[in-house]
Amino acid sequence: MENVKTNRKHKDSVFTKLFGEKSNLLELYNAVSGKNYPESTEIEIITLSDVLYMEQLNDIAFVIDNRLVVLIEHQSTINENMPLRMLIYISREYEKITTSKNLYKERMIKIPTPEFIVLYNGKKEFPDFKEMKLSDSFELKNDICFLELVVKAYNINKGRNIEMANKSPTLNGYETFIAEINENLKTMSLPAAIKTAITSCISKGILVYFLREHGSEIENMLLTGWNMKDALAVAREEGTEDGIEIGIEKGIGIGVEKGRDEILNLIKQGYSLADIENMLKARVGE
Repeated sequence: MENVKTNRKHKDSVFTKLFGEKSNLLELYNAVSGKNYPESTEIEIITLSDVLYMEQLNDIAFVIDNRLVVLIEHQSTINENMPLRMLIYISREYEKITTSKNLYKERMIKIPTPEFIVLYNGKKEFPDFKEMKLSDSFELKNDICFLELVVKAYNINKGRNIEMANKSPTLNGYETFIAEINENLKTMSLPAAIKTAITSCISKGILVYFLREHGSEIENMLLTGWNMKDALAVAREEGTEDGIEIGIEKGIGIGVEKGRDEILNLIKQGYSLADIENMLKARVGE
């Protein structure tokens, strides 16, 4: 296994950019899991890049100590389908891992033990910790459960799960950075809120190297991420099921991935949220 193998096809968010670094990821995992792996511990990052299963590419999948961990940052209201989405995701990971192996041979193939973690920093109220189970989605509640998947969701908004944040200075700094942006947004535009938060955190000694080294890139990531989140929220308000399958009930037929890509492309082309909202309204009205 390589020490660290970053998937370059996977487009970074600020979360994946920061915690895609081995030392930061190991520090974060130790804080969340309560383990104490040393800095020499091997980590292989195997994040999927071809399909958007998670929340706006804010996911990191990695193997550590024969454990396959799927870790995602969730910025919007927690999706109750997260265990099902994780099941699809881990199935693809195992498919990729076992591609070169013969599944039909008698000898058992060993696979890394899965673990599923969600770090929530949205605006809606959420407990410090919540366990989500795939079996809660099953139609037959009293039947024998032949398949289970458990997701551990933690609230990482500033001031929540303080003990966990104290164990990871990088997580603590990230929480502070995001909290400052949200506070700035009460009186500033999004670009100004981001720039001010970067300057403020650097002056306070928070994520100094990361923010100095990647400042402009971070600004672009956050602008795209925030605008995309707002655009998807607009789509939800226009009566679509989840803000991605835009107008599918009206026969437009845009799939999950195609709809998300189209919104992101509109943002990249410079369309404002007002323009995108008008386009969505026009489509829903067709």
